[in-house]
Amino acid sequence: MSQDREPCCSPFKARDFIVFSIEKPPSDFLFRVIRYATLIILVASFSLVLYSAVTSSTPWFRFPDDAAGHSAGGLQATADYASGDNIGETNISHLQFGVAGSVTTWKERRHYSELWWEPNVTRGYVWLDGKPDAAASIPWPKNSPPYRVSEDWSRFKYSSSQAAVRIARIVSESFRVGLPNVRWFVMGDDDTVFFTDNLVSVLAKYDHRQMYYIGANSESVEQDVIHAYGMAFGGGGFAVSYGLAEKLAKILDGCLDRYFRFYGSDQRIWACVSEIGVSLTTERGFHQTDIRGDPYGLLAAHPVAPLVSLHHIDAVSPIFPTQTHLHSLKSLFQAYRVDPARILQQSFCYDRRRNWSISVSWGYTAQLYSWVVPAHMLETPLQTFKTWRSQSQGPFTFNTRPVTSDPCEQPVIYFLDEVREGAKGGETMSSYRRRAQAQAQAQSGKACERPDYAPIMAVQRIKVSALKMSPHDWKKGPGRQCCEMVKLKDSTLQVKIRSCIP
Repeated sequence: MSQDREPCCSPFKARDFIVFSIEKPPSDFLFRVIRYATLIILVASFSLVLYSAVTSSTPWFRFPDDAAGHSAGGLQATADYASGDNIGETNISHLQFGVAGSVTTWKERRHYSELWWEPNVTRGYVWLDGKPDAAASIPWPKNSPPYRVSEDWSRFKYSSSQAAVRIARIVSESFRVGLPNVRWFVMGDDDTVFFTDNLVSVLAKYDHRQMYYIGANSESVEQDVIHAYGMAFGGGGFAVSYGLAEKLAKILDGCLDRYFRFYGSDQRIWACVSEIGVSLTTERGFHQTDIRGDPYGLLAAHPVAPLVSLHHIDAVSPIFPTQTHLHSLKSLFQAYRVDPARILQQSFCYDRRRNWSISVSWGYTAQLYSWVVPAHMLETPLQTFKTWRSQSQGPFTFNTRPVTSDPCEQPVIYFLDEVREGAKGGETMSSYRRRAQAQAQAQSGKACERPDYAPIMAVQRIKVSALKMSPHDWKKGPGRQCCEMVKLKDSTLQVKIRSCIP
């Protein structure tokens, strides 16, 4: 084999590919083949990269529809979710509401929806059982959600309530509307009141591409026993993620006929969701409000969770005792809009010199005690209410403490009088005035005459300062804030809410 061959300098010359000497050793021939093949692959790869960079970003290969882009929850990828984990934080525009209404009830109940509905901000529909009365020539209210008429539901089986079938199908009908960029489908009744900022904070914790069914059960054990503990009660509202809604829309119609003996729409949805293999994710801020009587004790000791919804407003006493049901809600919403994340959140503080205890349910009420009450008692609701169905003293799905008839063992109660932004940025000022209980007690002969009770009865007003809560605070471990009594002057007690100090 000659050792003085001219070295190869031009690997792309044709002769180098096709002309070779039969005297060359096999090893030298193999080396040339490998080298040429490597160069060809490199050039081809480089050309393909350049081509991809200047042409459409359409994927080179498409998967079949039943195999492409499924997350762990089974959601097929769409253009809305193509960016993977970089999808941005959930906001109100990602929610689609489905409000269950009827032509006969909407006129009286629309005011509840109009409290929280924001035209051109919130999205969704109120679903009616027919077209509004065109003969009345009354235009649809601008502040109400737009309406849609439910599809024909008469073909489905039912045993007690045909309306329940129609309402259950709002989930699938909402999905088929096809609004863009929807991550969550939120269901509620026409007397459900949503606190949408807090609802967004709750849902933002979860991946909408997975299969989630979020809500809460009833406050009354008798209701949970009759229906289901694992069911999201529909009046309190519940949320279905896009991943679950996609699956549910495919099976719902057939599933409804299997459960035609169930009473409510929410029970049917629960059963069908269970068939998919998804269980309820409980969020304590959803309130079915399955109680009778005065809701004060429940709202004054709200759990450490954002207030998401209220229901059955007309079935309980007004939230504020001197106002109507609707006016009471407007007062609560006035505080909510100043600091959405803090509404109804409890804070406790103590004056150890006077042995006083105070509980502030921000934006609603304050309670002043003439003795030291431990935190585990203050966070337990006073039982000012009864169960929903039998109107008995319980049981409930949470502990309660009795309301004593002894006036000396009762707190002095204050209700929200004013709320506003503070002079400093990010601060709020709220004022709570004592309700007219002293005069009523004196007239009934039940006023407390204990010397240690007189000083707290002299407090006419409680003023509370607080920094605004951030919605992101709910992404941390839940924790109640504390407060401190700053000073007592001219029958006004000043309180400041702050973080708890160990």
